[in-house]
Amino acid sequence: MTDASPASSPSSGAPSGLWIPPAEGATPAMAQWFALKARNPEALLFFRMGDFYELFFGDAEAAAAALDIALTTRGTHGEQPIPMCGVPVAAASAYLSRLIRRGFRVAVAEQMEPPRKPGNPGPKGPLSRDIVRLVTPGTLTEDELLEAGRQNLLLALVAAPERRRGEAGPVGAAWIDISTGAFETATVPAAGPGLGELLGRLDPAEILAPAGLPLGDHAGRRAPEQAPPTPVAARTRLAEAFGIASLDAFGSFSDAEAMAGCLVLDYVRDSQAGRMPRLSRPQPQEAGGLLGIDPATRASLEILRTRDGGTEHSLFAAIDRTVTAPGARLLAGWLGSPLADRARILARQDGWARLAAEPARAAALRGALRGVPDIARALARLSVGRGLPRDLAALRGGFSAARDALAVLARDAEPVLPDLLEQARAALDGGRTLEATLVRALAADLPARLEDGGVIAEGFDGELDAERRLRDDSRRVIAALQMEYAQRFGVASIKIKHHAQLGYVIEAPLSTAATLRTQPTLILRQGTASLARFSTEELAELDRRISEAAGRASARERLIFETLAAEALAEPALPAIADALALLDVAQSAAALAASGRWCRPVVEETGDFCLTAARHPVVEAALTRTDRFTPNDCDLSPERRVMLLTGPNMAGKSTFLRQCALAVILAQSGLPVPADAARIGLVDRLFSRVGAADDLARGRSTFMVEMIETASILNLAGPRSLVVVDEIGRGTSTTDGLAIAWAVLESLHSALRCRTIFATHFHELGDLVDTLPCLKAHTMSVREWKGQVVFRHEVIPGVAGRSWGVHVARLAGVPEPVVRRAGRLLASLEKSRAAAREPLPLFAARAEEPGAGKDGAPSDALHAELAALDPDRLSPREALDSLYRLKTLFAAPHDAAVATGADALD
Repeated sequence: MTDASPASSPSSGAPSGLWIPPAEGATPAMAQWFALKARNPEALLFFRMGDFYELFFGDAEAAAAALDIALTTRGTHGEQPIPMCGVPVAAASAYLSRLIRRGFRVAVAEQMEPPRKPGNPGPKGPLSRDIVRLVTPGTLTEDELLEAGRQNLLLALVAAPERRRGEAGPVGAAWIDISTGAFETATVPAAGPGLGELLGRLDPAEILAPAGLPLGDHAGRRAPEQAPPTPVAARTRLAEAFGIASLDAFGSFSDAEAMAGCLVLDYVRDSQAGRMPRLSRPQPQEAGGLLGIDPATRASLEILRTRDGGTEHSLFAAIDRTVTAPGARLLAGWLGSPLADRARILARQDGWARLAAEPARAAALRGALRGVPDIARALARLSVGRGLPRDLAALRGGFSAARDALAVLARDAEPVLPDLLEQARAALDGGRTLEATLVRALAADLPARLEDGGVIAEGFDGELDAERRLRDDSRRVIAALQMEYAQRFGVASIKIKHHAQLGYVIEAPLSTAATLRTQPTLILRQGTASLARFSTEELAELDRRISEAAGRASARERLIFETLAAEALAEPALPAIADALALLDVAQSAAALAASGRWCRPVVEETGDFCLTAARHPVVEAALTRTDRFTPNDCDLSPERRVMLLTGPNMAGKSTFLRQCALAVILAQSGLPVPADAARIGLVDRLFSRVGAADDLARGRSTFMVEMIETASILNLAGPRSLVVVDEIGRGTSTTDGLAIAWAVLESLHSALRCRTIFATHFHELGDLVDTLPCLKAHTMSVREWKGQVVFRHEVIPGVAGRSWGVHVARLAGVPEPVVRRAGRLLASLEKSRAAAREPLPLFAARAEEPGAGKDGAPSDALHAELAALDPDRLSPREALDSLYRLKTLFAAPHDAAVATGADALD
């Protein structure tokens, strides 16, 4: 026997190298295991054996280590013990959850026939078994395996056909949330930020992608590679799956989108053993309708999750006032995908603003929605045959909540609701027939499992009622028979009980067994250390009758359950009701947020404006105690002052200010309230936040390299409609190098890219650029020194910081006092030496000698003459443009020559 190879690490996707010995010489049951394992060799095989799922060989060794459960052996194979571990079927979900989180895939093999009873053994050989599902991170449906307020997406990526021929074609993307049925597609460029932004926005649980396609930080979620279909086959199979003649009926899909959609659909079908879950029709996403946010910005702003993967101090956690799981998922979707479409933003604002203006209605709606069940996920489980009684109960409860919410919306003093609320109201009125059926069919108190019985209410189905009466009457006969046997045999302690293998038997204490054995009508069936079990012909016949009646009742109840599930899946009103309830929950959540104090409805415009009045950081403010108060700040990046240079010491609040301005854009363009007294925001097409960079040791990148890569991304992608907030560009290298880089980047943001920017820096010398960059305004964090102590006021005020206060911050951080005092003396000495020299930094000293300037910084003779000859009042538009080009040429020629000389010097 060879040693088992370890399963791969969680970050590597499906485990590989699980030890599987040759199948020759296997017992019938193990031969069955080998056959099923061969169908999914990369997955752990949960092999149903009675009340346990058992794992063997390498599967057992890997699972025992991952689950911290006992590894034992059962039987032999090839004269070697077979490693084995097992988990109870009743607790399987908990174990599956742990395995999925560790990166495993699990194939579940169920018994396809009931256990054979001793009196009716059936055919020889092991019970029939088959794989009923493949459990992977992207194909989960059970509540126990899912996060209630988070989507669980399976994403497929396919390179367009022309890309596979070596050209840089687009990439088709399609993603499905099998737990809710959502199905969307998109096409993203192969080059540029599109794919990275898509991955960051979706944060998929599992990705189907070719090996050559880079997935960045999501590489660990790659599933085993699947071959995509051809474009023609993809379109045909997608159309067939949804029962339409052509995929064009659902919209315009690129070939790559259709291929990705077919690939993800095939994967879902295979994972469910051929059974297709309920899915919405595929929805192609239009390019340009969303705010561009790259992965680094998402990480910096901690929109849905913090850097450590938690949610407690994320933006979502700070603003979430939803009361349902579907509402929380929709709110997360809004925050994760802010809009760049003003009309859609205003429609969202109109909905919650109406509720915020009517607090009584908002409170009533919140009460109606509280505790609404998850209709979408209940439908998903029913569609793949894993529905439980609670799922039908969820549909019944969903109808009830819809009617309550409908009543709230109907109490309207005005004739017209905003579009968002009106669309929801219209959807809530559907499905009346199915609702009435579920109310009549389902019992008031439902069991956890269908097998437990009692799901269907008495009086709904006459045939079921008759079978139940026969079953229950037989049980009363059993009780009467027990009393009769006790009297007949003179043993008061005997009991009639049901045994899983023996059926109904008489159980008697071992002390009475000798007496009972003399009774000719009793047949000894089994003895234990404490009791003996007997049977009679009369009891055997009664057992048969009860078993048949119970079986018929159970079968009839299952049939009714499946019929109700089919009716629910065919009811078009249910998905619409689920969507409407989630939408109303988000609307009331936003209204509650707006009413919580100093949150405003932002004015969103098609302009370059950006003005926040008394803005706050929602996450920091939420974390403050009642005795603390957040210091609000204004931010004005209007076109004439679109670049803010922000200086000030560490701990003064620069990073908080930067992030709160970026988060205001996220909230405003998600259609939500903003934590400010007032906000006016011109639509932002791309948002860049570089605050708090760290090294990336796994990829061999230093902090400075990460900073430069992210800076390059900004300079290559930002434009006039973008918002850029950056902190400490150039801090990771020498002072002169860092200052030069920061200076050049700031000039580019101001003059070349012309984007709205907040540029935080410790290079206070950059404040001199205010005189030469007309749209640059200098601001600093207010700091006061009081009796030798530094007081950070967390206020943004005009001006440039005079000093960095680093020594004071070191004292606050707990640096030993002797070190702090020594640093203070050294600082005083250095500042004294620099003041005595009174020399500006070489870069600033050189500005007077730049090309295009005379000895005193005046324009050169040629440039001066050209300017003096111009009469702006007499120039036509064409003449003005020609003059501008001549001036640019006069300035650029010597400037370019000087730059070339400087470059030669650097070489």
